[in-house]
Order: sequence, then structure tokens, then C-alpha cells
Amino acid sequence: MRQAGRSLFVTLEGGEGGGKSTQARRLTETLRGRGLDVELTREPGGSPAAEALRPLLLTGDAARWSPQAETLLMYAGRDDHLNAVIRPALARGAIVICDRFADSTEAYQGAAGGMPPEFIGVLRKAVVGATEPDLTLIFDLPPEEGLRRAGLRGGEARFESKGIAYHRRLRAAFLDIARRDAARCVVIDATLDPDTVFRTALAAIDAKLGA
Repeated sequence: MRQAGRSLFVTLEGGEGGGKSTQARRLTETLRGRGLDVELTREPGGSPAAEALRPLLLTGDAARWSPQAETLLMYAGRDDHLNAVIRPALARGAIVICDRFADSTEAYQGAAGGMPPEFIGVLRKAVVGATEPDLTLIFDLPPEEGLRRAGLRGGEARFESKGIAYHRRLRAAFLDIARRDAARCVVIDATLDPDTVFRTALAAIDAKLGA
């Protein structure tokens, strides 16, 4: 299976209410239980400086920021997150599991928010560079169900308040990303029970670790 010191960068993506955060924690616990070095992190946030931006992005009125401002804030946080957390973890040979990453910006601020893909692409190339995910798990479910689940969990709700049309564009965007980069992305049916979703996600990671 996994060679000592061989890093792996795994991102979890998808719309609201797909269970990404819960599955990220469960995957981390399972892999750590095997004795592996696993860094669990998230976006927006993940590093102290980036976490300071998180409430600015996730709380308040839906129109608090323009899509361009959101994009720039996301990438400001991502730059620090990469340099402070993700790249050092990968350099030491860890598995990094990140709850959201650059694909979310392409979907939320790009396809759903209307920012030109060329603008976001320039930022991604400049900030992310070669530190692209090895594996992206896309948790897919109808936006109506996702928003229902998100409403039950409560908490940060700025993006949830953007309306069903916005969230339909989000779902389509993530599925388009999966089609364009099928070698990296695995789409998981998030309407299934959590244990089935977990087993599917873990199998995808194991396939990469055993490659």
C-alpha cells in the first residue's frame, strides 16, 4: 500500500448539506487509526489568518460582497492556508484532507456567482500553482435536499440564503468540474446513507494510496 513519506492531497467538494465536514472527520479518524499522518483542514479558513476571514465570508447578508470581492477574499485566505498548513503537511509526507478548496471558488463565485472563469483561472494558477489536489470527492445531491439539511444544522448561512437558482447552478458546476477532470474527481451520491457514503469515499482514497 502506501509508501513511507508519500503525500496525498484530498479535497471534499459539493453544494450545501452534502455531509462533507462529517465525512472529512470520519475519514481522518479512520486513516489516523491505521497509523497514517493526516492533516484535516478546511476552507474558507484552515490557517489562523485565513480563519479570520471565514466569518466575513460566511455570515451576513447574501449581498454583503460582490462575487469579485468574494473571489479575492477566498484567494487571500487560500494563499495563507497553502503556505502555512497544506504545503508543509505535504512536504512531510502527510495525507491532507481539506473540506473545500479551489473548485469551490470556481463553482460558487464563478459558475453560480458570474465571475469569468479566466479571472478565477489566473488566480488559481498564481496561488495554487502545482499544489493541486490528487483526489477530489464531490458529494452530490439535489440542492433542495441539501438546503433542507443545511437548514436543520443551523450556523453559518450566508451562501444558503442565495436562493435555489444559485444552488442549482452550483450543482451543475461541480458536476461539470467532475466531467472535465475525471481522472481527479469522484462523484459520490450524497443522498445515500452516511455509512455507504463513507465507504465509497474511503475506497476512493484507498485506490489512490494503493496506486
